[in-house]
Order: sequence, then C-alpha cells, then structure tokens
Amino acid sequence: MTSPHSSSHRPDTSSPQRSIGRRLAVLALSCAVAATSMAATPDPAKTRAYIDHAWTTLTRSQEDCAALVDTKVTSHPVLYMPAGMPVPAQVAEVGKRCGVDVRPLPHKVQQLGDIDTNALPQQGLLYLPHPYVVPGGFFNEMYGWDSYFILLGLVADHRIEMAKNMVDNALFEVEYYGGVLNANRTYYLSRSQPPFLTQMMVAVLDDPKAFPSADARLQWLTHAYPLAVRNYEIWTRPEHRAGDTGLARYYDLGSGPVLEAKDSEYYKGVIRWLRAHPSQDPGYLLKASEHPDAAEAAKLKDSSCDVRASKVCEGAWVDGYRLTADYYHGDRAMRESGFDTNAHFGPFGGSTHHYADVSLNSLLYRYELDLHDLAMQLGKAGDAERWARAAEARRQAMDRYLWRPDAGMYRDYDVVAGKPSPYPYVTTFYPLWAGTATAQQAAAVRSKLPVFERKGGLSMDDRPAGVQWGAPFGWAPTNWLAVAGLDAYGFHDDARRIAGKFMATVDQGLADDGTIREKYNMVLGNADVKVSAGYSENVVGFGWTNGVYLMMQQVIGGTLKKPAAPAETAAPEKLP
Repeated sequence: MTSPHSSSHRPDTSSPQRSIGRRLAVLALSCAVAATSMAATPDPAKTRAYIDHAWTTLTRSQEDCAALVDTKVTSHPVLYMPAGMPVPAQVAEVGKRCGVDVRPLPHKVQQLGDIDTNALPQQGLLYLPHPYVVPGGFFNEMYGWDSYFILLGLVADHRIEMAKNMVDNALFEVEYYGGVLNANRTYYLSRSQPPFLTQMMVAVLDDPKAFPSADARLQWLTHAYPLAVRNYEIWTRPEHRAGDTGLARYYDLGSGPVLEAKDSEYYKGVIRWLRAHPSQDPGYLLKASEHPDAAEAAKLKDSSCDVRASKVCEGAWVDGYRLTADYYHGDRAMRESGFDTNAHFGPFGGSTHHYADVSLNSLLYRYELDLHDLAMQLGKAGDAERWARAAEARRQAMDRYLWRPDAGMYRDYDVVAGKPSPYPYVTTFYPLWAGTATAQQAAAVRSKLPVFERKGGLSMDDRPAGVQWGAPFGWAPTNWLAVAGLDAYGFHDDARRIAGKFMATVDQGLADDGTIREKYNMVLGNADVKVSAGYSENVVGFGWTNGVYLMMQQVIGGTLKKPAAPAETAAPEKLP
C-alpha cells in the first residue's frame, strides 16, 4: 500500500479545496485500513464454510478432464489401466473427449517395484474406479497418507460415501498396483507412504451408515482384509527392514533422481548447500565430470545415477560434484516418509533410509493391532494371534531401540551408525496415538511439550533449518496425531489447548488471505511460511488441514470418540 505522503511533491495546503481533498483521502485510507483490520479477524464459522465448499472443489473423478492433468510433468497426458483389465466405456469416452491416451500397464503388478517406470514410454495417471479428494494445488491425485486425514474429515462431516470411495480406491491400489502408493501416478509405483490403510478401514467400518446391512459390511471386510495384509507385507520385505533391529525403515525401490522432478534444480540446490556447509556433508558429494565419457558414465551408474538414462541425473552437477547413489536412496525414502524436505534425517533428508523411524514403527504397531481386531471379526483366531505376537515384538523392539529414558522421548535410531538421533522430533508423540507407550512413557513424553509447543500449535522440532518439515513450521497430521495421543492417555487439557491453538492458526490464515494451507508457522500462529531450503510453496487447498480442523473441533467440544484404553505393558528394556 502506498502512503499518501510518498509522492515527491508536497500537497499545497494553502488551497482549502486541496486541504479538504487531503483530509478526505486520509479518511478514506483510514476506512480502508479499518476494513482490512476487520477482514483479518479470525472467524471459525468462515473456516467451516470454506471446508464445506472445499470438499467439492477438491473432489476428482477420472471421468473429468481436470482430474487427468499433472503439472509436475510436461508430456502428453496418459491414463494407465491395470494390465488385463478391460477399459470401461466411460473411461474410453473421457480419453477421446479430453485428449488423453488410455493404455494398459505392461504387465500385472504383484508388488511395488515390479514395473520399471523408467522404461515406460511416458509417465501418467493410474486408473482408480471411484471419485476421490485430492490435497489441493499441484497435488492433483490421490495421495497415500493425506487420504487418511482427509477421510477423518469426511467421516466427521458425514460424507461417508466419499470416505468409503477413498478406502476402496486404496484397496484397489493394493490389488492392482502392489500397495497403497505415494499417489496414483506411474512414477510412484516404486514407493508407498506412511501406512494408515487399516485405520482408514476402521473409520469406515465403525460408521453405522457406511453399509446397508451387517451382511454387506462382512462381505466388504472379507474382501478388504487380505488386501490390508498384502499392504502390510510391503514393510516386512528385506528392503524395508532396519538392520537387525526387528523394526522397519522407509525405502523406495527405485534409484537415482525421482521421476517427478521436472529438472535438476532441486538436486543442484542440494549440492550447492553441501558445498557451502562442508562440515555438515555426511558424504553425499562425489567428485565427477559435468560431461562424463562412457567409462565414467558406467561407473556413475552405480556410484551416483545413470547420466545416460536420466536428464535430471545428467544435469545434477555443480562445481565438479555430483550426489552419491546412497543420497538418492535417502532422498527417495524421505519422500516415502512424507517428510519432504526435512533436516532431521541428515541434510535434505538424505539419510532417511538409515533410520528405524519412530513414526513408521508406531503406525505399523497400530496396523498390527488393527489386523488383530479385523481378524477376530472374521473369526480368524489364528491370524489374530499372529498379529498380537507381531505387535508385541514390535513394541519390545521400539522400547529397546527407540525409547530414550534419559531424554524422556522416543528417538529415531540410526542403524548404520548404531546410535539414536540426538535431535528431538514431534513424532515422539506417535507412540501415544498408536497405544504402544506405557503410562510412564506417555507422561515423560507429555512433559516434553515445551520443546515443540508454540503459539500456533506443535512445531516439527526446535532446530530452525529452513526446511518445511522443521521448525518453526507445523503440519495438520503431526499436530493431530499428537493431540489424539495425548487425549487417549488422559492428558485432556493439553489436547484441548493444542487443538485450540492449531484451529486458531488455521482461522487466522483464512482471515489473512482467504485460504487454508498445507502447513503453518507455529511461532507466528499463521500461514506465513518462508522456506529457504527445498520446496518453498505453501499449497492452497488443503485436504488434510480441512480434515484435521474438523477433528480438532471434536476434541474442543468433547465429542471425539475415545479409543480403547492403551494396554499397560512391561517396563522397557534398556538399549545395550
């Protein structure tokens, strides 16, 4: 806004007309400022109205041309069908109407990584049979862990048909694409995302309006249960084992730069940062030529990435350096974790695959308990016992490797270095949500709230590093899992306080610019997010923020459905 006194020419106050005009101009400006101030007043009713409207604007159907657009790649749009599946008539019609090629995948998929997506002639959208809700902005597809928090909001808002569509699509991904994907694009066929599938199933199964009868509910569960088991098996594959800890890690089954990268700029930014901070380089840099000859290119295929097959790899060079193959594995694993980009698992998350992660293993513990309960509903007592044993084994391994009694927190464990992370992360609250913590552990974790709690809610950590999954920023999913966990262990005042803070932050962001965003500034309590390393955009939408806001309302109002009380467990073993 331009000041009325910013002109280089002073007003002529000797003229009465000009003096009056100036006073009128100042008065008009004062009114405008007052109106702006009033407009910036948070109003929960307006937030609620925005969310109601957003469910419609964020809904996609593959019968709509808008759903087939992918701004992350520039090639001609392609919709891939599972191999051997007939193309539905309406899909063929959409292909013609929208100018989209409809093709089958080259062969059936049994598990993630079965298709070499580098070998596909073009990247494209993967067919899903039902409408779904997308996060927003350039996230124009159905995402793995976003969908759980979106679904919570849909159920809370009594939109149970769409919630069930989301679960059925996730089950379809498991059946035909090998698992719940990062999202339904071909370039995600090598990785999953944080495993919430059984919790999505439970949310639908627990809603009395989801099925017309008990028989329909049983029939659906009978189909869904083995697919949930198949999705679980992703995390017990050798690639996802965190050393010999008995725990899991994030790991993408591809190699080299991710295929969704438009160009080399992100990776060049990583190299520049590491060159500027050599003491913080874990060994991600590799001396190499900008234009390697055939012999060097062959070596780089193993030590870095394939410069002959990937333009992004070829261009990822700065000042005589490239990135190592191990960094690229970590970069891909970071994206499977959902925490992209962070500084917690090494610079730019490049060591994510080295860690037995608190968040992942908490989710898998809850997954195992869910599979136990679902097996019991199906009369599969043997299966139920198997899942109970798996959950107990994971709990013991988490206590041994992830629980740090000296810090009163759960910490991720670096299986390569053989030591826990020295840094706190907000995922220390996940075991409370999962129900794996003892009452004493939960009380200790709760006492660490000041490490994370700020004006706007819970920050990711207490180490500002300029990345979006770090301080001072906070996100809907991590705030929700912490609030739900605290509430489950009886820390109701803490849960309500943090829920109120996060809702107020969302309200303030909406008042400021009329939008709901994917992440927020917890220190300021608004959407003023300035990321200096990695991704910088604060995307508008936003699916999981909408869903979590509605769940936070239930916490504040005391209407949140209470989970079963966490089982008391034996005191944890000490790490040798």
